[in-house]
Amino acid sequence: MIQVQRVYDHARTPHAQRFLVERLWPRGIRKESLHFDAWLKDVAPSDALRKWFHHDAAKWTEFRRRYRAELDRNHDAWAPIVDCARRGDVVLLFSSRDTEHNNAVALRDYIDGKLAARGRRRAGKKTVKRSRASAGRGAGLAGLHQPAAGGPGRDQS
Repeated sequence: MIQVQRVYDHARTPHAQRFLVERLWPRGIRKESLHFDAWLKDVAPSDALRKWFHHDAAKWTEFRRRYRAELDRNHDAWAPIVDCARRGDVVLLFSSRDTEHNNAVALRDYIDGKLAARGRRRAGKKTVKRSRASAGRGAGLAGLHQPAAGGPGRDQS
């Protein structure tokens, strides 16, 4: 399951991979105080699209269309989220005040659609065993901006 939560009031979600899906670091948040597994800057909307949208709910439908087009061209940016969502819960962290019209909501809907489409395609096919390398929690996160082990960004409790 993929959830979306504001960085300013997100609750800790046990056993979930938490991804910050903003291009810019959220204002007023210290890096060591935000608990996340990876910062996926490249999955966020382009600067041009972000500035055009400017969180105007009247532009929401067009924003989603344009953002989906960007995501279609940038599979590598969102693939780690899909990989983690297939194995467990995922939380997409965002900073917008508008909890219904933001890039994390659009991204969640986009990925949910990809997962559902794959499920429909696989419904009639044999299940293929995953390799041991891809079966571990957090596999597919190599090379992403991740907090240092035991350092800022991770829950120390």
